[in-house]
Amino acid sequence: MIENIEKFISEFARSLQAETFVKMSLGNYKGADHHLQKLLLRLIETRKGKRLFFLYRYDTRDTAKNHDFKEAVKILRNLLGTDFLSGHLFTTENDFQLDVGRKRKSRLNIAKPTFTTKPQLAHDREKRIQVNPNAFYLKALGITTDRGEIRDKQHDKWKQINKFVETLASLFDKSQLKDRKELKIVDMGSGKGYLTFATYDFFKNIRGIDVKVTGVDGKSELVGLCNDIAASSEFDNLKFVNGWIGDFDVENVDILIALHACNTATDDAIFKGINAKADLIVVAPCCHQEIRPQITPPEMLKNILKHGIMLEREAESITDGLRALLLEKSGYQTKLFEFVSTEHTPKNNMIVGTLQKQKADSEKFEAEVKAIKDFYGIKEQRLESLLEGVN
Repeated sequence: MIENIEKFISEFARSLQAETFVKMSLGNYKGADHHLQKLLLRLIETRKGKRLFFLYRYDTRDTAKNHDFKEAVKILRNLLGTDFLSGHLFTTENDFQLDVGRKRKSRLNIAKPTFTTKPQLAHDREKRIQVNPNAFYLKALGITTDRGEIRDKQHDKWKQINKFVETLASLFDKSQLKDRKELKIVDMGSGKGYLTFATYDFFKNIRGIDVKVTGVDGKSELVGLCNDIAASSEFDNLKFVNGWIGDFDVENVDILIALHACNTATDDAIFKGINAKADLIVVAPCCHQEIRPQITPPEMLKNILKHGIMLEREAESITDGLRALLLEKSGYQTKLFEFVSTEHTPKNNMIVGTLQKQKADSEKFEAEVKAIKDFYGIKEQRLESLLEGVN
């Protein structure tokens, strides 16, 4: 039994030295942590040289760490045969499958290699593209394979990431920020961080801008995972913090992002951006629940809005339209256009506010907002209430 485990570890160490290592997975966990399921190992390039990225996969969360080769071999020796009873090592020479059974008997199978070439590392990048499919964070988040290929179920997410970066780049180039060499960006409701990582990577590594990005999310397990991946990627000025949009203090921000923040959390995010005088506010609203129950259909629309689906669509249009008007009242030029749908929500409107130098005719926009509210019988709108609280 010990001989098979040692041979497996020796082959692992040899593959690292010979640069034939592709990836490894450990499974059949029997340790003390009932939530841990498997351990995945990948190779990454850092400023200190090649390191092994350890992704610990739990039933409800993931955690990640980096280790040098010597540490990795030591950790593997402590885990195999005790906590993990199976291991699968992929090299460009052979595949190695280790299984430890009852009475600590083991079997080591050696097969032809699944992979005959090594995966590209995170630093192998072409500057022409805006989102590099070989970027390490995309692999760690499960968007791409070790070879930088888009996973079968992630094509929609990949499309969304690329479309978002393309849109943000265009907005940046047309704004007063276009010649800035330093940027501060906050992503409200960052979730698993797909777009947050892509934003940092684009401005830092494609545009060469000294950028600081903060992702804010209410789920501590996602914040922890994203910080682990950011550290492993050596994205030094990318951090994720645990908090709620309405409670998070935003200061000296250049770009504020909030994609698919639920219901009035979008209003909270827009308000934070306006209050901080962000040059760009980019939001993609979700779950328009505030306005719909308030609507009293006007007489001329009663037989149209009696249908639930029509009332829902009307409520969404009114909500986002009011948000755009309130942004304009606050001194922003606005655009409202279709953004790609995501795997999380069919909602795909994007509202963009670009801060203007001249002051807006606030009375004009106030009158428009009031007329719309009166027409539909709307008593309250979250963003309007927030703005009134600071006036």
